[in-house]
Amino acid sequence: MNSTLVVILTALNLEYEAVREKLTDLRVHRHPAGTRFEVGRLGRTGCRVALGLVGKGNHPAAVLAERAIAEFTPAAVLFVGVAGGLWPSIRLGDVVVATKIYAYHGGTSEDDGLKARPKAWEIPHGPSQIAHHLARRGDWAVGLSAGTPPAVHFGPIAAGEIVQDSAVSEQARWVREHYNDAVAIEMEAAGVAQAGHLNHALPVVVVRGISDRADGSKTVTDGENWQPRAVAHAAAFATALAQELIAEGAADRPSSIGKGGSEPMSITNRNIATGNARVGVQAGQIYGNVTVGPDRDRPVDLTAGIAELRDRMRKAHRDGQLDEETYAAAESELDVASDCLKENTVRSRGTLVVTLKRLRGLVVDVAELAAKLAALIVVAKGLS
Repeated sequence: MNSTLVVILTALNLEYEAVREKLTDLRVHRHPAGTRFEVGRLGRTGCRVALGLVGKGNHPAAVLAERAIAEFTPAAVLFVGVAGGLWPSIRLGDVVVATKIYAYHGGTSEDDGLKARPKAWEIPHGPSQIAHHLARRGDWAVGLSAGTPPAVHFGPIAAGEIVQDSAVSEQARWVREHYNDAVAIEMEAAGVAQAGHLNHALPVVVVRGISDRADGSKTVTDGENWQPRAVAHAAAFATALAQELIAEGAADRPSSIGKGGSEPMSITNRNIATGNARVGVQAGQIYGNVTVGPDRDRPVDLTAGIAELRDRMRKAHRDGQLDEETYAAAESELDVASDCLKENTVRSRGTLVVTLKRLRGLVVDVAELAAKLAALIVVAKGLS
């Protein structure tokens, strides 16, 4: 899991732009299948966002949510946009956070009528608690246009396959009869929730700004520019929530120590030998390649370590931890290191150590890469 990155998805360009405005250091990330994401940072925080546009409907939302999850392995997925309000107590411009998502079009047709067979996904407890706390604090709304700050409501959201713009249609009656507690209605949340559920119950939070009342007045409210206002409110709450989710995760992780920023081991081993018995090496947890004692094949291990480092650097670049310039410079240093290993002379071995040190300086902000390089430098020094 990428513990510093949140995926944010939207259905409309208007929604996409509202989130994009809050990101800095943006760069394009191209998926092999053609999907384009933009990866950026929220202000000066440690929270990075991979932003994607999925289009309308639960089916494309599910496919592209799955694609984003596989590509970025995020800490959470947020879906941000507008919805129609179903309760009169919810004002235009208010924000709704889904406590439960109904896929309300499931059913069975029988002689005595249509019977509901809903699917539902609940918001995970941890993100729910964080969202409630953020709503109570109210500071997420700082910077919004003057006037009464929008309220934040928590309740079920109904996600279907068609736009509802009537209070008396057959669909409206169906929703009222079978999903009476739904506070808003839209078209993508069920697909995103399903993708999260299938990925080890990855946290999915749906944040919607209310832009119409789903009662036949959508043309009027759209003409009064409620969509951009509602989107701005939803984007403000969602990006604040993303930062809180990443901060909460960081607080729960063990603090890093040492030059490489590696996490402390929690396992200790006690070895007792009596008589002629001897204890070699006993270790609690080992990550990566380890060589103990004299080994004539160390250059081979170092070659494998550099190849592994190249793979890790590529992933860090893909996840937005290394920008384009840094990644290009690091790749160049890795090429030099590989050439030094192939040459395998006294001079090249000395150059190898210097090259790895320069490389560590380039990637020092990525703890995993810096720790890996520290180990490689030790091995390289043993060669010279």
